[in-house]
Amino acid sequence: MNRDVFGTLAAFPSEESYLAALRALGRAGYARIETFTPYPVEAEEEALPRPPSPVGWVMLAAASAGGGGAFLMQWYAARDYPLNVGGRPIDSWPSFIPVTFELTVLSAALAGVAALLWLSGLPRLDHPVFAEPDFARATSDRFFVCLLAGGGYSATAARDALLRLGPISVEEVFR
Repeated sequence: MNRDVFGTLAAFPSEESYLAALRALGRAGYARIETFTPYPVEAEEEALPRPPSPVGWVMLAAASAGGGGAFLMQWYAARDYPLNVGGRPIDSWPSFIPVTFELTVLSAALAGVAALLWLSGLPRLDHPVFAEPDFARATSDRFFVCLLAGGGYSATAARDALLRLGPISVEEVFR
């Protein structure tokens, strides 16, 4: 039976060894890396810089579309169904500001949540690393680094690179 390789998973006993491994893997040119830690590690960003998230740009585009759409919808409704209220002009833009603002914020918030979930691959109820017996300790006292397959991935090269870093265990993970 031929199974697809997901990557190579290594377990480290401490935060220091985990960060040293990330630095070494970054210097070695590995870019497709997933990490699993029992708590947030602040120095991880310096050890392994990641590209900036596009969520902010998605939110900006959604806010612009939502705000512009809300304003145009009100302007069109005011032109199509004119109401003379207090002698104001038919298309008085200051009266459109509250709805425009609210739809701008709503559009940005909904797009931000959707982009965050989509880009992080959530909801994902099953992950290939969950099948590894030692991975249950990722929530208590182990730090895991997974070199992902793809883009010139070699299982033996990944295993050798991880073994040189002194992990507790190195396992190949299958889909």
